[in-house]
Amino acid sequence: MGKITGFKEFTRKTEPYRDATERLKDFAEIYTPHNEEHLRTQGARCMDCGVPFCQSDTGCPVDNLIPEWNDLVYNGRWQDANTRLHLTNNFPEFTGRVCPAPCEGSCVLGYNEPAVTIKNIECAIVDRAFDEGWIKAKKPEKRSGKKVAVVGSGPAGLAAAEQLNALGHSVTVYERADRIGGLLMYGIPNMKLEKKLIDRRVQLMRDAGVNFVLNADVGKNVDVKKLMQDNDALLLATGATVPRDLPIDGRKLNGIHFAMDFLTANTKSLLDSNLKDGNYISAKDKHVVVIGGGDTGTDCIGTSLRHGCKSVVNFELMNKPPKERAANNPWPTWPLIFRVDYGHDEAAKVQGEDPRTYCVLSKKFSGDAKGNVTSVTTINVEWTTDASGKMQMKEIAGSEKEWKADLVLLAMGFLGPEHYISDALGVAYDQRSNYKAEYGKYATIIKGVFAAGDCRRGQSLVVWGINEGREAAENIHRFLLPK
Repeated sequence: MGKITGFKEFTRKTEPYRDATERLKDFAEIYTPHNEEHLRTQGARCMDCGVPFCQSDTGCPVDNLIPEWNDLVYNGRWQDANTRLHLTNNFPEFTGRVCPAPCEGSCVLGYNEPAVTIKNIECAIVDRAFDEGWIKAKKPEKRSGKKVAVVGSGPAGLAAAEQLNALGHSVTVYERADRIGGLLMYGIPNMKLEKKLIDRRVQLMRDAGVNFVLNADVGKNVDVKKLMQDNDALLLATGATVPRDLPIDGRKLNGIHFAMDFLTANTKSLLDSNLKDGNYISAKDKHVVVIGGGDTGTDCIGTSLRHGCKSVVNFELMNKPPKERAANNPWPTWPLIFRVDYGHDEAAKVQGEDPRTYCVLSKKFSGDAKGNVTSVTTINVEWTTDASGKMQMKEIAGSEKEWKADLVLLAMGFLGPEHYISDALGVAYDQRSNYKAEYGKYATIIKGVFAAGDCRRGQSLVVWGINEGREAAENIHRFLLPK
């Protein structure tokens, strides 16, 4: 695939972000325009490898035909590349922006050289396809007479809805928020995923026949049992929305918020009024402490900087990752290595250093007489491995430190889905409080009720949501077929 000797001739070069000092002035996307010649050169690096691990079980969860569209881009056949891309991925304009690219982590070239820039190429293909008008709504030729309700409009719900609609079923998606998109709309900041891209895709789905109902909080203002009666199948794609808390002294002080509350309010205010309505949690002129890393922590850093915070620091409980793969993290598993994301780079430009501090455990919050948080007290920890191979944490005596904090954002992940819908239906739970439904089948213990995405598997990636939505749709279709 690509040029036979391309991986020897060309080095990896990713498409750059906009300059940090410029992109910090707005909430527009951080990406620069695609360069066709650059992308064709990068596509040329794709090897004619015997087993393309990029699309294996350690690579892309939706089994993208990556070597095929790399080769097509290298040969200038962009429209054919788009056709290949959409065979497996409903929303490549989303994954091409926000996916961490497990495909690149398992790229065969990545065994001893930098991997192919798969994510950049994917994004360029779909962006060009929209620009050229190649992507159009497709209504099914005939309807099955079956009705399916989908609760939740995140990546799993949207993927399932699109697949089921294409199979001829009448699909209605119920979303409790005021905009369609779930995690995509309000969980991911605009600078990573512009919301007009979601609106564009949703409009295509509407044009193809999918129905959407907004402000529909199923289990509260929509009767879930009546929803079951009125439909032939019900898919729960409600996400994992219960955040992990930090129950230490001072937790009730003002100014301590869950990261998703901070990010959601910011995006809604941005879309409603360009932040002029003031209906968001502002970091302006504040000392911000972000507790927890990952994408959500990075997004909190980037958003705080755009507000004009006084300072931002990010606490990570675990050790700083190595620059290269460790011996117990071999290819083609996901490389657990040190990375600098857009928010870290922006903070370094503003503050002169990376905002992350590792092996830090938060012990208490302190506040003023008005009940506002003013500082966080931490202690350093060290990690060791016991005889059974289990990691053990030990606090380091005398390493306590107090950090200024006017705003604390808790970005420590999610525990599972909310249960008011599932309790009303009698859905069973697994040991982690997720809706119990076997992977690959997605059926709950209630006949006709299915579950997919983060509410079933736990907090995960957008691309895994798409994978589960597609597979759940296939299983629902089989359930609906005449027996």
